[in-house]
Amino acid sequence: MDNKSDPRVNGWPMLSSPFPTLFICLFYGYFAKTLGPRLMENRKPFQLRKVLIIYNAIQTMFSAWIFYEYMMSGWGGSYSLKCQPVDYSNSPMALRMAQTCWWYYISKFTEFFDTLFFILRKKNQQVSTLHVIHHGCMPMSVWMGMKFAPGGHSTFFALLNTFVHIVMYFYYMVSAMGPKYQKYIWWKKYLTSFQMLQFVCIFVHQFQLLFRECNYPKSFMVWIGLHGVMFLFLFSDFYKSKYTSDGKRRPANDGACMPVEGASYSKCSSNEHDNVVYYSNGIVNGFKATEDAKTK
Repeated sequence: MDNKSDPRVNGWPMLSSPFPTLFICLFYGYFAKTLGPRLMENRKPFQLRKVLIIYNAIQTMFSAWIFYEYMMSGWGGSYSLKCQPVDYSNSPMALRMAQTCWWYYISKFTEFFDTLFFILRKKNQQVSTLHVIHHGCMPMSVWMGMKFAPGGHSTFFALLNTFVHIVMYFYYMVSAMGPKYQKYIWWKKYLTSFQMLQFVCIFVHQFQLLFRECNYPKSFMVWIGLHGVMFLFLFSDFYKSKYTSDGKRRPANDGACMPVEGASYSKCSSNEHDNVVYYSNGIVNGFKATEDAKTK
């Protein structure tokens, strides 16, 4: 099945051709880096706290459901960590795995809202190259897996990824609730390490098939394994710039997959900025802050 698509999924939405997915990914990159910031350039940032709480709660539950489905359709018992061929049959379990893969594919599009909300709040420094690459290439990669191997060995990647996203979106939900609740997410500094551990597990799990016989598409195995290597490299660079002190402060890359925001909140005291939130990165509602705007 290396070069043949899975006939079971050919008629499923968005799977008959790669071009809709490719177009959406390319438009996402253009919107994230060019069109979105341009449209917001002369506008005040939106205040989206309640929207973010609801959105991140939904994403947490969506990720948890997909993780549960991956467990119930194979990884919770019948799948092997050493070698797991794709079941291309029409058995209930095989179809459940394929459907779970499709929902995981859809989830890669819902995650584009992460970027949209950054842009609407004029937090463009969060929309880094790492952020855009990570979000922009995932739908196309998952489309290929869905089309040719909707199940089997490489779905371990999706299993881990959804578990990480449960934790990440839960963090963002609590963070959006404000300072009263942020004391409960003291563990945020470990999240980037958690993400990097995910990528190590992914490429080790994938590349073991280079040394053992397994009836699984090797081309796709290598493709997913290289994803793990690439993202480990990118996230390691982010981690070094964010959390290590070597005496030379490099420009911070705050755009991890879902960046860990360390901003502190306080109120601006000037009358014209009443009820405006000041972020410790020097932005007041998207405009550059001055020292006069800051209060203790």
